[in-house]
Amino acid sequence: MAKSIKIRARMKGGTCEVKALIKHVMETGLRKDKKTGKVIPAHFIQEVNCEHNGKTVMSANWGTAVSANPYLSFSFSGAKKGDKFKLSWKDNMGNSDAADSVIK
Repeated sequence: MAKSIKIRARMKGGTCEVKALIKHVMETGLRKDKKTGKVIPAHFIQEVNCEHNGKTVMSANWGTAVSANPYLSFSFSGAKKGDKFKLSWKDNMGNSDAADSVIK
């Protein structure tokens, strides 16, 4: 089970509506630590991929402009209740996470 991703995929009308919350610091590399005065290194999600039954339905390249703990929402067609859905991400420091869900 993913530690950083909360995901919900539900059918709404004829489309699948996906809502996800990703726990991540999303540091730009421009802020300074208030105590030490040193620059906090950049640490942000670079790639987000979403798959429906193993087929990519959405992919995104993110950068430093995305806020901490990003919220992602989108919809796609061609799904039905009970299908499998997967969201995964990779960041600039080599960390990654993924979460699976069943469309409701």
